[in-house]
Amino acid sequence: MQLTHAANTHVGMVRSGNEDALHAEADAVRGLYMVADGMGGHAAGEVASAMAIELIIGSLRRAAAQPIHDLGAVLTEAVREANRAIYQRTLEETDKQGMGTTATALVVGQGEWIIGHVGDSRVYLLRDGTLTQLTRDHSYVQEQVDAGYLTPEQAKYHPFSNVITRCVGVAQDVVPDVLRGDLQAGDTFLLATDGLTGMVDDPVLQRILLQRPSPGPMVDSLIREANRAGGVDNVSAVIVKIIAP
Repeated sequence: MQLTHAANTHVGMVRSGNEDALHAEADAVRGLYMVADGMGGHAAGEVASAMAIELIIGSLRRAAAQPIHDLGAVLTEAVREANRAIYQRTLEETDKQGMGTTATALVVGQGEWIIGHVGDSRVYLLRDGTLTQLTRDHSYVQEQVDAGYLTPEQAKYHPFSNVITRCVGVAQDVVPDVLRGDLQAGDTFLLATDGLTGMVDDPVLQRILLQRPSPGPMVDSLIREANRAGGVDNVSAVIVKIIAP
């Protein structure tokens, strides 16, 4: 497998601290990528997102010998383990009460990709010039769209657009969505927190990914565009470009 990647996070133009966390690593066999968007106020959100990254990526590293297509159970248990650890900390430390995080992880290798996902951080796939959102937001407005009560355009500007219905650490248990697919040469994956996707529309995301030559400039342009649009939240992006699967 041959790939190239880049990742960066920015506090944005409004917030005083950054509660996002991200991860990007790869060897000749597989790549491990993740974004997490913490919540719960200063310090607590940062703790939750950092814990999620550490625990989930740690579990995936320990499963390095397993084929990609067998990682569904590993991803599910990794997210549930992170959930238990974060939830337990909210019980033991009063200043951590109410903290939680999104958790969206991507593993690529052996001609396949697999995603474990909780919350409203997203994974997109750019293939043959078309950008597709692979994950589904676990959010109030997405549920309203699915039920036919809101259009996607109405959802974007709804006052409850930042309310998520599933996250890691706020309840005793959580079950992630697990998604799978095949890799193709030229595939480009974008992992992003809602500080990016809430500020930059999908057509603009697609245009930037098509116009920039490599992951580094893609990430820089995405963060710059989110901040230019207002940067009301922390902005994080990970780009993975598959050269040969």
